Amino acid sequence: MSDWEEETQTEPGDVEDGRVKEPLRRTNAYLIVITGSGVGTMYRVPPREAIIGRSQRAEIKLLDDGVSRSHARLRPDGNELVLEDLGSRNGTFINGKRLERPQPLADGDKVQIGRTSVLRFSYHDSLDESFHEQMLQSALRDSSTKLFNKRYFLDRLDGELKFARRHNSALSVLMVDIDHFKHVNDRHGHVAGDAVLANVAQAITRSVRNEDVVARFGGEEIGIILRAIELDPAMLLAERLRRLIAGIATRPDDHKGPIRVTVSIGAAGFPAQPFETVNDLLNAADQAMYRAKHAGRNRVAR
Repeated sequence: MSDWEEETQTEPGDVEDGRVKEPLRRTNAYLIVITGSGVGTMYRVPPREAIIGRSQRAEIKLLDDGVSRSHARLRPDGNELVLEDLGSRNGTFINGKRLERPQPLADGDKVQIGRTSVLRFSYHDSLDESFHEQMLQSALRDSSTKLFNKRYFLDRLDGELKFARRHNSALSVLMVDIDHFKHVNDRHGHVAGDAVLANVAQAITRSVRNEDVVARFGGEEIGIILRAIELDPAMLLAERLRRLIAGIATRPDDHKGPIRVTVSIGAAGFPAQPFETVNDLLNAADQAMYRAKHAGRNRVAR
């Protein structure tokens, strides 16, 4: 254990002056995003060297404009954590001052990475971490499906599209809409409808990569962000999802018989289409989804 990973000596169940002592609590170092994409995200700093940047290999990944692939490095040095800029184009700043040489971080320091990402460095124990995670999940997740919410989806998509345009890399979006969902609610009730929606959401989440973003966009509509995926492979994934969902059944509690649904999926992608804004990309995916519905539902369109 590094010196900056501190642990109290109180063991669970110990008694002192007739009172049970607090259970074991460990203090760890964290970076919390306070400005930029993914506001509120809490990164635990690993007890070894950690790279901050936009590379897939970075331990702390930031997708905001101006972040280099390997932007900065955190490394333990005795009982301190030292931050070092790795020759980034737009610089690393601590409390507004540009980092010219490696510098130890203090609790509460604000670290700016590139032009728009600001993170607060702090130490928390396990109970603090758990509370923050609960608050973050309630702010970013839809309570019914446990998917990300529309606000988070739009925030991430904005960062992903800027990244894709800047580097001319691939980005695709799928819009998934459950066919005749109103009939499900009218016939089986809203509790059963919620169970169907949650089942579809879980099936999609299990079928995509960890780095893909799946969000409840509104009502029975689910959005999927596919980073570094061209439009043609995105269409293949959409077809696999369509077949998967058509083959599953939802069995709500106290309900007679399974409920089966189908979905219509619209796909749009960059750079196949030179989208300039998030609205352009979303409108294209939405229009494709409506084309799928108008063509008979239970199909995929682009």
